[in-house]
Parts: sequence; structure tokens; C-alpha cells
Amino acid sequence: MTDVNPIGVSVLQPGEGDSVAIPGFGAAFKPSGKNNNGEVSIVEHPFAVGFISAAHRHTREDEHSIVLAGEIGFRSDDGEVVLGPGGYITKPRGQMHAMWNAGTEPGRIVEIITPGGFENYFRELGELLVEHASDASGKPLHELPEFDELAIKYGLTYGAPDWMDGIVARYGLNPPSH
Repeated sequence: MTDVNPIGVSVLQPGEGDSVAIPGFGAAFKPSGKNNNGEVSIVEHPFAVGFISAAHRHTREDEHSIVLAGEIGFRSDDGEVVLGPGGYITKPRGQMHAMWNAGTEPGRIVEIITPGGFENYFRELGELLVEHASDASGKPLHELPEFDELAIKYGLTYGAPDWMDGIVARYGLNPPSH
């Protein structure tokens, strides 16, 4: 439960906030754009062993990540790094990037997204995954028109950069479904 004190400070206690299950990469919602005039969203992401996100590009947001647990790899255009707990990275809008669990234990990051509002992409993606689970078409998620519509709504593009296969092979990852 979020409490607001008389001077407008919002408080979220440990373990509070809602979350959504996304295979390999969940999202726990912390302060969001709706609570701070759209300035910032903060989302906590667990990373399963073997997980890599699909390569993607934001057109509206910058992402600032802090590694809390495990070893998390980041690739953004031509730069690649693996960070452990306490490591920080900024992924600026306009750059194709992906993130992965580079270790042998579950990982976790906090992502600060500016401006706020992009956290709703994760909420809607989670809803789409639930709907798709009951869909008898058998199509992969990325082939559904609703998936493309969601990406367009949030100014997100997906890609297949040349470097993706090398990362998957080097770290023994499960290739993303998109």
C-alpha cells in the first residue's frame, strides 16, 4: 500500500507494488509516472538464468539500470558490458539494445525510466501474454497484430542485430522469441 504524507512524499515499503509475470523477465512496479507528473518510472526486473531480452529500441525513453543481484549483460549499439551488483548503466533512447543474465544465478535490476509512463508497456504486455496463453491459434506472440500495436503505442521497435546470435552463443542463452 502506498502512503502519501501531507507534503506529497509517496512511500512504497519493501515488497509493495504490483507486478506482472513475463517469462524470464518479470516486472515489479515501484513509483510510476502516474504518481509524479510523468517524470519517471521505476521498475524492478528479475532475470532468470538463460534469459535474454529481445533487441529493441525506445524512441521516447532513456533507461538507467542498477544491478542488484547476479551478473547482467547489456548491449547497446556497439557497446557491451557485464555488470555485477552495484553496477550502473544508461541506455539512451534511439539505440538498439538487449539485456541478459550473464551468470549462473538469477539476477535482478532496478530500471529508472525517463520520462515516466513506459511501465504501462509491461502491464499491457503481461495482459497480452495472459490472453495469448488461451489463444488456440498457436502463433508466436510476435506474430500477433496486438503485439505490433502495443509496440507502436509505446514507440518501441524490435530488431535482429548482427550481434544477437553471438551473445546467445557466448552465454548459452535461450534466444528471445522475437
